[in-house]
Amino acid sequence: MFAKLKHYWPLIKSLQTGLLILTGLAGYVSARCPVYNLTTIVGLIGSLFLAVSGSTILNMVWDRDIDAKMNRTSNRPLPMGLIKPREAWVVGLGISILGLSWAATMDLLFAVVVFAGLFIDVVIYTMWLKRKTAWSIVWGGISGGMPILAGRVLGTGQIDGVGILFTFGILFWIPTHILTFSIKYAHDYAAADVPTFPSTYGVNRTRVIIAASSLFSAVSILVSGFLMDLTTGYLRLIVVLAVGLTGMAMGTIYNESERINFGLFKYASLFMMTSMFMVILGAR
Repeated sequence: MFAKLKHYWPLIKSLQTGLLILTGLAGYVSARCPVYNLTTIVGLIGSLFLAVSGSTILNMVWDRDIDAKMNRTSNRPLPMGLIKPREAWVVGLGISILGLSWAATMDLLFAVVVFAGLFIDVVIYTMWLKRKTAWSIVWGGISGGMPILAGRVLGTGQIDGVGILFTFGILFWIPTHILTFSIKYAHDYAAADVPTFPSTYGVNRTRVIIAASSLFSAVSILVSGFLMDLTTGYLRLIVVLAVGLTGMAMGTIYNESERINFGLFKYASLFMMTSMFMVILGAR
């Protein structure tokens, strides 16, 4: 039993899933909702965990042939045959439905946004577009922005301007996160015949796109924080982090060092994680 669970843990991409849950919590708290409402907090975290984990497992099942061709992913449980695809389908679909059902008991609009994220991620991004066009990452970005929008919706009862801006912050952050990765592992993606921006438009243009998306992400998060009247000290810290993000992204245009490129990948994750903590702490 525990051995089987151990094989499933890599399928949910725990760090990525954890970051998305953090954005959902930040979206909820940004509405000045009481964090001591334990039932709601547990429901928010639990439903998002199940929905995001379920969609990630379904993506892994669908992409198992791609993963088998890439050195970076060939040791994942599905390509190695440690888990049967049909079994993973059932588990992924089951916990997705469980997460959506839990969300629906809390708030219908919240559940709709969570479902939208799951559907866009699994069906539109993974099943339909990922193998066809490099622009699939736009849809990946939209799905990545759904948890923070869902959290905001749960707190406000509506889709508002701040929630949309937060969503854009994630949407534009996703290219910084993914494209730096696709530059580093360009040979892997080529071996799996997955179209990426570096393979389609060249590395130099990709670096410009990374810089632009980093800037738009930083501005969207900052404006969201300003509009929600985030405590000044926390907002200033986000400004410092945003300047660092855009500065590093701009630097990759003029310095094609692999170390700087992957440093940006790591810093982008730090920027988003810390910004979400600032929103949570500064909104209380």
